[in-house]
Amino acid sequence: MGSGKNGSFDKTPDLRQWALICAFKSFDQDFINSKPEDIANKKMLHHLYGGFINSWWRFCRCEIWTIVLQPIEGHGLWDGKEVFGNLPKNSAYEGILAVLTRATIRFKKLKSFWLNVAPVANKMNDSVGFIGSFGIGEVPWIKQATFSLWESKIAMRNFAYKMQEHATVIQKTKKEDWYSEEMFIRFIPIASYGTLNGIDPLKRKPYIANNS
Repeated sequence: MGSGKNGSFDKTPDLRQWALICAFKSFDQDFINSKPEDIANKKMLHHLYGGFINSWWRFCRCEIWTIVLQPIEGHGLWDGKEVFGNLPKNSAYEGILAVLTRATIRFKKLKSFWLNVAPVANKMNDSVGFIGSFGIGEVPWIKQATFSLWESKIAMRNFAYKMQEHATVIQKTKKEDWYSEEMFIRFIPIASYGTLNGIDPLKRKPYIANNS
């Protein structure tokens, strides 16, 4: 998928940065337990992303950051499918969190959507407990997603429901029926390997979640 410039929904693409989401019914525990230097080798990347993508990234000498996630809660569909399984809407987990928000915007609502999202994206960067975010999408301007990282579920909720700009956009989304489809999934970060712009966004190499 393509990537936006400012870390959230964005009309301007970042042509140097791309995203790939892989969903597995089960995952190789040996990969999760591997050392960072092992993840970078050809065998591991081939196992995770497949031969063509791995070869393309090596040919282009891409910087690669990989985050392994466990979906724990959420709702909605992606192209009519529950791509991360049948999840509960909420769970008891309160620790460090990754969130994927994805929507297909109705063509007639594109103007209203893009007029309202910029102020929210600007405020997110200043939110307490915010780690980072990436705007991604498979169709420019229409099928959009934001992947964000938070220090806790409380921090994410404070932004989502207590920050006035975001709360207003949520109300408009429902009232004006902006989306023909939407999905909201929360994940536990299990492991993080590699770098993005020279650093691990979770600021540890590797990052291993405390799931207690």
